[in-house]
Amino acid sequence: MQRAEDGRRVTMYLDGSSAPPAADRPVDVLALLGDRSTLARQPLFHIEQACSAAELTGYRRLRRDAFVHEQGLFTGHDLDDRDADPRTLVLVAKDQDGTVVGGVRLGPVDDGPDIGWWQGGRLVVARRARGPHGIGAALVRAACASAQAEGVLRFDATVQARNEVLFKRLGWRSVREIEVADAPHMLMRWPIGRIAAQAAAAKSALGPLLAALHGPAALGGAGFVGDDGAPVPGTDVIAACDAIVPSMVERDPDWAGWCSVLVNVNDLAAMGASPIGLLDAVGAKDAAHAARVLDGLGRAARAYGVPVLGGHTQLGVPAALSVTALGRTDHPVPGGGGRPGHSVRLTADLGGGWRAGYRGRQWDSSTHRRADELRAMTGSVAAARPAAAKDVSMAGIAGTLGMLAEASGCRAVLDVAAVPRPRAVPMGDWLTCFPGFAMLTADEPGSVPLPAGPATGAVCGELTEGQGVGLCWPDGEITDAVTSTVTGMGTA
Repeated sequence: MQRAEDGRRVTMYLDGSSAPPAADRPVDVLALLGDRSTLARQPLFHIEQACSAAELTGYRRLRRDAFVHEQGLFTGHDLDDRDADPRTLVLVAKDQDGTVVGGVRLGPVDDGPDIGWWQGGRLVVARRARGPHGIGAALVRAACASAQAEGVLRFDATVQARNEVLFKRLGWRSVREIEVADAPHMLMRWPIGRIAAQAAAAKSALGPLLAALHGPAALGGAGFVGDDGAPVPGTDVIAACDAIVPSMVERDPDWAGWCSVLVNVNDLAAMGASPIGLLDAVGAKDAAHAARVLDGLGRAARAYGVPVLGGHTQLGVPAALSVTALGRTDHPVPGGGGRPGHSVRLTADLGGGWRAGYRGRQWDSSTHRRADELRAMTGSVAAARPAAAKDVSMAGIAGTLGMLAEASGCRAVLDVAAVPRPRAVPMGDWLTCFPGFAMLTADEPGSVPLPAGPATGAVCGELTEGQGVGLCWPDGEITDAVTSTVTGMGTA
């Protein structure tokens, strides 16, 4: 061991060099095997999120070289407030030696709450790395994937006019011409179809599939087609029925049992009906599994104050669970009672958190609530009697709003910034998850809010002429979330 002039320790080897013998150095297995063809096909670069100061410094050096010295768009530097925002993500492209040869940044558009509106920018590639390698295009694709993974619902970029063709080739859409640093740019938007895909997967097959059942008293009857529950002709009884996804019954039987009560009581609540009893049908591989399902179901029934009247249990079969709920009301609230000009209100229980194993998909707000809190929420539609009400289903908030609008013969516009939402939950997750208790209502502007106990309510949209669901953003821009009807069942 020797010490260098600057005080650092240097290890010297028997051959007099400071490098380890070849046998002690890391060996590339492909090189060792002589697999030159595979080595030749190794990518020239890879993309990762910048985490170190050195990576950020390398990225910003490239920006300064390109935007200040080469293009003259800025004087001195091109840094701005987005660089100082801790929510901003930077993706960098590194060559095989680990040198940063490109980068791009993305993050929320301003300093306010993150409502799912992000912007990408400062895309740069080192002069020596430009050309046929496709680093710029790869960075753009990576930015799109990262934005969607973060629950973003609107992703914009201001693109230099000469790069518009590249972005269009990658699937982006041109919005309008703008100027940045006195240079012509195009505002472009990456189409995010998360809400439309969720609604389509959950509900789009219903119209054609159920067409054979249409009739005077079928599917809820006139005025209630496609509703959460069905008025029983000649009575004041409302019937609702829901099945739980078999895979959920299999892997999380207690939660499946609880949810089987939750979703049915919510369906009755959406029509302003008070629950009077439940019937269950359970399939399970053995008695132990069935017991776990029934335990969750029984606890929920007691919490909501609704008796289990009877049902059917079968063992030695694949997991299955469905529940029928009966309720009573003299004046059911329809899901299709909205009209153009009506205000849309979301009333949701923001307490709780993601159910373990269902992050981003199922919000558990109910298992920690007291019985009186649960009953205040489920009795709120009956107390307020809005023109239309719909319990948020597996189509998510935006998809369920599309169902309410479809049944009402309208289009819905949702004010994204006004949507009640749990703190730190991405907007994309919140608008597409199953939120526990969440009720969408439509009524005349200024109508009374739902007296829903611990739930939070806010007017966050309106019904208009047309079809589908639009998302309204703080800059007044409206983007399409659902372009047509959701179920195809038509106006109630």
